[in-house]
Amino acid sequence: MTNSSSKESRLPVLGINSLGRIGKLTLWHHVGRKYFKEIVVNQGRDVGAGMETIARLIEADATYGLLHRFLYGYKAKPCIQVTDDKNGKMLIDGIPVTILREQRNPLNIPWRQHGVDIVVDCSGTFKDPTTPVDDKKGSIRGHLNGGAKAVIHSAPFKIKNKALSTPDDTTTLIYGINHTAFNPKKHLLISAASCTTTGLAHMVKPLLDNEDTSKILTASMSTIHAVTNTQSVLDKLPKAGEKDIRKTRSILNNIILTSTGAAKALIEVIPEVKNIGFMGDSIRVPTNTLSLIILNATFQARQNEAGEMANIDTKKLNEIYEKAAKNNPLVRFTMQQNVSTDLIGEDAAVIIEGQFNHTRTAFIPVDLSHVPNLPADILQKIGDKTLKIPVIHAKIFGWYDNEYGSYTNRMGDLTEYIHKNIQ
Repeated sequence: MTNSSSKESRLPVLGINSLGRIGKLTLWHHVGRKYFKEIVVNQGRDVGAGMETIARLIEADATYGLLHRFLYGYKAKPCIQVTDDKNGKMLIDGIPVTILREQRNPLNIPWRQHGVDIVVDCSGTFKDPTTPVDDKKGSIRGHLNGGAKAVIHSAPFKIKNKALSTPDDTTTLIYGINHTAFNPKKHLLISAASCTTTGLAHMVKPLLDNEDTSKILTASMSTIHAVTNTQSVLDKLPKAGEKDIRKTRSILNNIILTSTGAAKALIEVIPEVKNIGFMGDSIRVPTNTLSLIILNATFQARQNEAGEMANIDTKKLNEIYEKAAKNNPLVRFTMQQNVSTDLIGEDAAVIIEGQFNHTRTAFIPVDLSHVPNLPADILQKIGDKTLKIPVIHAKIFGWYDNEYGSYTNRMGDLTEYIHKNIQ
């Protein structure tokens, strides 16, 4: 146990709540990163036969393989050693890790006692930042009472009471998009958004940053998304009141239509998107990771200085993303013919599939007589009530490793950034 008054307590100590998919991979990330010199993981209950079981579950992963091989290659040797079974101590690649197995309510987790500075909550349970700290079912605010200086939530916040607004100490940040908006004097609860919002934000920002594509009239996205633990391995009966029974159908052999809050969450990190009629949906497919965003965007064609219509063809579209990739290492551009498994673990927020991107130019006839609040004298001056507006439709494809490569790595970047700024 780390004494909070000892010299070691001044070293950066990370807390992780839950060892689910993202919690486990967050542990992998920070063990490999070596920024935090000690990590405390709250599991909240005993698992299997004790610490040896937990060590094995940390070491082995059905998607990414064995931890030591993931970090150092196929010749690497195991790098986890249980040092104190009773007190939950182990060394993972030289990093001291403590597993807490007693408390599940954030209010009762002894972060302060272990010198924890910042907590990443990966439980997926405490999504409402307006929940009182003493709520019987627990609140994400409990981590603050337990000693954390800031809490990062590995999912979007969801406020149940629609009459309540987002608290002033709460924000949504995506590394590489708006992470510098973090205010250490104000922000205590930070959502790292979702995996899909992270990929989508890095697809949309290059368009908004380019003059020819900055005026997006409307947009929509679909994510072809790998399965998650919220789905069922085999068909089962839904809970009482469940509206979407498709989530209770087997993930092994179905393509399942569902919803996503990525388009809505995008507004939190890129406010100008609010003026775009943005829609989103998700299609779950039976793969374990690596998802694909298909972004459809419509732009109003612009005139250049010579009065010529700016031509945003596929070449121009790809040039926008090639430039973005040169300026931002979190955006990758490829002209290779990839399939999803080629990109598992790829350290990028999004990988733009240039060979599949394409655009079309068209004229949209608009009946001005149906335009609200348009003065009658203007209609008379125009004469022809039908106006043909030149628009450009673009379809953009972006891969993202929804578990480790895109989401967990970006949340790791965000965690280090916030920790450095709360000192």
